[in-house]
Amino acid sequence: MSDNQTYTPEISKSGNPKGKMQVVPWKNKVINCIKKDNPLIKKKLKEVTVEEGMAIATKLFQILNKRGDGIGLAANQVGIDAQVAVVNVREPLVLINPKIISKENPIDYYEGCLSYPGKGVPTQRYRDIEIKTAQSESNWYFSGAAENSEGKSVWDKGNMKQDQENRILESICVQHEIDHLNGKVIMDRRKNMIVRTEKKIGRNHLVTIKKGDAVKVLKYKKIQSFLNDGWVMQ
Repeated sequence: MSDNQTYTPEISKSGNPKGKMQVVPWKNKVINCIKKDNPLIKKKLKEVTVEEGMAIATKLFQILNKRGDGIGLAANQVGIDAQVAVVNVREPLVLINPKIISKENPIDYYEGCLSYPGKGVPTQRYRDIEIKTAQSESNWYFSGAAENSEGKSVWDKGNMKQDQENRILESICVQHEIDHLNGKVIMDRRKNMIVRTEKKIGRNHLVTIKKGDAVKVLKYKKIQSFLNDGWVMQ
């Protein structure tokens, strides 16, 4: 396959990709907002028809497929003024003129964005949300709630934990993309991490910080930037 082509899914009336893959031209790309100006990234985008939205969604899926490093993409990230985004966590989803109807159970998360590479921030989102889209008469419900594991084997419970993590990720990704369509970025959702200790720690005192599986030991005076980037003091 040449550099200016990629595979893209055929879109069903329900708004989800299906069927065989076909080769179509690929032109758009994600605008790096750190290096280039994107006048649409902080703008509430225009609503579009379902037909227009499906065509734009096809382009967005092309771009995600071409890059291979994202799970969601909004139209303004590639310079298109349209209320259209796509998500691909558990299954491919198209969001046309989406609106959040309800949100419950706040959850802390660490988010990154293709438009701001290397600039992830801690945020607060919601585990459970309900949305409506232009192409579907029914509302869509996303939930990261734990399922009942009674009678399940150890292997099944492991799969259930992975599924729950994916459902949480899908819910947060949907919220992230809808934010884009309303002119909001992850920096607007930054949650300041406050560290409280029972005793005073000297500036040169060595402390341990952790983020995922990564661990660092640094002087206390040097850790603030890490804490703002999602690291936690142990």
